[in-house]
Amino acid sequence: MIELTKEELRERFSGKIFEKITETADELGLECYAVGGYVRDLFLERPSKDIDVVVVGSGIEMAKAFGKRLGRGAHVSVFKNFGTAQVKWHDEEIEFVGARKESYQRDSRKPIVEDGTLQDDQNRRDFTINALAVCLNKERLGELVDPFGGIDDLKEKNIRTPLDPDITFSDDPLRMMRCIRFATQLNFYIDDATFESLCHNKERIEIISQERIADELNKIILSPIPSKGFIDLERSGLLQLIFPELAALQGVEVKNGKAHKDNFYHTLEVLDNISKKTKGLWLRWAALLHDIAKPATKRWEPRAGWTFHNHNFIGEKMIPAIFRRMKLPMNDKMKYVQKLVGLHMRPIVIADDEVTDSAVRRLLFEAGDDIDDLMMLCEADITSKNSERKQRFLNNFQLVRQKLKDIEEKDRVRNFQPPISGDEIMKLFNLEPCSEVGTLKSSIKDAILDGVIPNDYEAAYQYMLKKAEKMGLTLA
Repeated sequence: MIELTKEELRERFSGKIFEKITETADELGLECYAVGGYVRDLFLERPSKDIDVVVVGSGIEMAKAFGKRLGRGAHVSVFKNFGTAQVKWHDEEIEFVGARKESYQRDSRKPIVEDGTLQDDQNRRDFTINALAVCLNKERLGELVDPFGGIDDLKEKNIRTPLDPDITFSDDPLRMMRCIRFATQLNFYIDDATFESLCHNKERIEIISQERIADELNKIILSPIPSKGFIDLERSGLLQLIFPELAALQGVEVKNGKAHKDNFYHTLEVLDNISKKTKGLWLRWAALLHDIAKPATKRWEPRAGWTFHNHNFIGEKMIPAIFRRMKLPMNDKMKYVQKLVGLHMRPIVIADDEVTDSAVRRLLFEAGDDIDDLMMLCEADITSKNSERKQRFLNNFQLVRQKLKDIEEKDRVRNFQPPISGDEIMKLFNLEPCSEVGTLKSSIKDAILDGVIPNDYEAAYQYMLKKAEKMGLTLA
């Protein structure tokens, strides 16, 4: 973080957009402050476009007057029910709200709102680092109002609530998710008293909508080191309530002196590994869910030890129910995660054995355009502490990658369709839709994937004729 003097803050808040806010506020005789994330991120030197402005008075009146002052290109949206207004001007978004105080009923996170002072407004903020305010009126421009020591918490990388955390979290339990999310995004620590409050208020999360929880989870997953957030969710007891399938991965069982690895921490290591390579949300979700079926498939076999047979296929089947419950998108994004979870063992099996053209061809066909993401996931999945074994897998994956490239250039099997369609087979043999049509089409596909014939029409046609003859079919 950087330290900014009042003069430096005056300079930061003297650009054209703030100049217009200052002029508008002074003309209306209203106290006006920049608050929250925009101020916090100035000190943290983080980019922040959205500007939140608290007005001691009517935020809506201020926004309308500000929009008029900006003139052409300014668009004002008023949200009367919330007492807020948003002004969009070019690529800037400024949110205006009247200073307010809030009270809550136990069964709802929707507050009862009354007009208030700046102090009332800062009291209702979730964390001290988000309660910082900088005055925008001309006479006090750049004056920092920090009643809860938010600057000290920024210096110490500390997440703490302005008031009693039990009240803060009980009033609005979504703040528990936000607490962990901010600590993860900023790589901060959660104050001890605040964390203890997370633990004994965790059940309050039940009144929060699944959509809001999923939104915070996505932000944790997209953080630089997402494991930090999931460890805090687990330690606080929140994970068991919002994501029991992931919590179930934790723990090690020992039998006859043999232990399996802790699949929870392994999963988080895979998630961190892949997060170094991609910012793709759904690829990170695939990493988080790749071993989700291990608790359901765990077995002890006297000769083999602990096994998790078919955990990839069972995991693939679990994805839709998890996405549906968590209100995640039930579309191609879910299917993408399903595909990667279902296929994530295939490159590992290939890399562990001799890399055959047939196995690589089938992998390329089934993964299609997601093959590069699948290989990234599989490489992230190598978390062995045995450096020689880890390097052997990585070297074999390079062989698999080269084979994928060579075979794609030669056979063009990524997302391919057999050269002869089902419709053409029906016409050639005068057939109605039946199992024989599917058998012929599948045999052509398998022959190409197994390298028996090249991926071209003439070879496929001749192969089909021989196969049809054996099935007792003749050309029409």
